[in-house]
Amino acid sequence: MRIGMALGYAGGFKETVAALADYEKAGLDIVYVAEAYSFDAVSQLGYIAARTERLEIASGILPIYSRTPTLLAMTAAGLDYVSDGRFTLGIGTSGPQVIEGFHGVPYTAPIGRTREVIEICRKVWRRERVVHDGKHYTLPLPEERGTGLGKPLKLINHPVRERIPIMVAAIGPKNVEMTAEIAEGWEPIFYVPEKAADVWGASLAAGKARRDPALGELDVVAHATLAIGEDVAHVRDTGRPMLALYIGGMGAKGRNFYNDLARRYGYEKEAERIQELYLEGKKEEAAALVPADLLEKTSLVGPEGFVRERIEALRESGVTTINVAPVAPTHEERVRLIERIKELAA
Repeated sequence: MRIGMALGYAGGFKETVAALADYEKAGLDIVYVAEAYSFDAVSQLGYIAARTERLEIASGILPIYSRTPTLLAMTAAGLDYVSDGRFTLGIGTSGPQVIEGFHGVPYTAPIGRTREVIEICRKVWRRERVVHDGKHYTLPLPEERGTGLGKPLKLINHPVRERIPIMVAAIGPKNVEMTAEIAEGWEPIFYVPEKAADVWGASLAAGKARRDPALGELDVVAHATLAIGEDVAHVRDTGRPMLALYIGGMGAKGRNFYNDLARRYGYEKEAERIQELYLEGKKEEAAALVPADLLEKTSLVGPEGFVRERIEALRESGVTTINVAPVAPTHEERVRLIERIKELAA
């Protein structure tokens, strides 16, 4: 199993990246940079590429609505070039809260758009002249065809790789099915291994049945807070604000996919109340209602024996990359956590 780490999208970025060299030496395999309504992830990924040597880098994720498909492909090719072939393009649809509220773009046809984006990206990386007649994207524009302005173009540069790995953040049944069919990696959110098969098993099986063997096995990326010790159970509570934000605040009622997932996990009453409180501005009260069971099962926090058991549960459910957030008082202790989880997951 690979060990990854996500960098936060608010504050302290340069200091965090300066510490990455130590994590790289400790065995960290890949680092993910998110993009919400913060600094863009691309400039930060380029900065990381220049400050590391072996570490893989990934966007985790770039929303597909805020860039054209060809710009996503150009960006991925550029990041793969400056990192000497260490980049993974993580994409996703985000949600209406960010796409419509921050970018002012209609949140429409998320699954169909994602499929076409992936198809177009791969054409660009193969340096084909990009012609695409899809339901959501058309290249070149119809009115320009037959004119000098409408000539199909191909990427000027030669990419390091013509097949840059694509990871899709997906939690809905149809989106997960599509991801299992056409992407190299899948990134679910607050992943509970014991419930994954019930929630996503049928979708994964349907997608894999149509999967091109050339794509290889699907890389399944699960996130987990990490703390190892006899007296670290309280660390799980650090995840309450983020879970409350997603379950309660990432969208209106009926348009919050993360709230839907919590309900599918079996936390219907808790999800409903968390959303009510969060939308009323009572964020602390909402966070207090995040189920302890959910916090426990989405973390690697506890004695070493417990952490071993959780790693095996993740492995048995199909997880191939654990994306950890090490929590400890000092940088040296956090580096040691990366060393230890690398050993335990070997």
